[in-house]
Amino acid sequence: MSDQRAPLQHLPAMTFEQMLERVRYEGAYPTRERAEEAVRLVIAGLGRQLTGEERVELAARLPREAALVLTGQMPSPQPLTGWAFVEDLATRSGATPATTRWDTGSVLATVAASAGPELLTRILRQLPTGYALLFGRAELTRAA
Repeated sequence: MSDQRAPLQHLPAMTFEQMLERVRYEGAYPTRERAEEAVRLVIAGLGRQLTGEERVELAARLPREAALVLTGQMPSPQPLTGWAFVEDLATRSGATPATTRWDTGSVLATVAASAGPELLTRILRQLPTGYALLFGRAELTRAA
């Protein structure tokens, strides 16, 4: 009889509060509220870009509050490139593209840690070009 237990993969690795603190640290935000604004903006935007199993798996790895923001969005029929994604978020938030790029990188670095390398690779394969750098990775290239 073995005492080995299967890991609970359906439970997120961090709470929403821990996620906010990590984003606050990564983005050097002055308040938790500012970090939460960035988290909600960027994760909602990501929810409009992701579909299929990657969306479901990512939601399962995020804290419940973040997962609800992600899955509460209807996927866009027209996927955006990484830069168009940042511009769209800037328009929605009224912030500058530079500030929004900072917010995006701060949040997606934390999302990448929650996703893990294998799921992140699949997510990046699904998304148009330009997202790898937003997640803190080198851009993937496809062989010709």
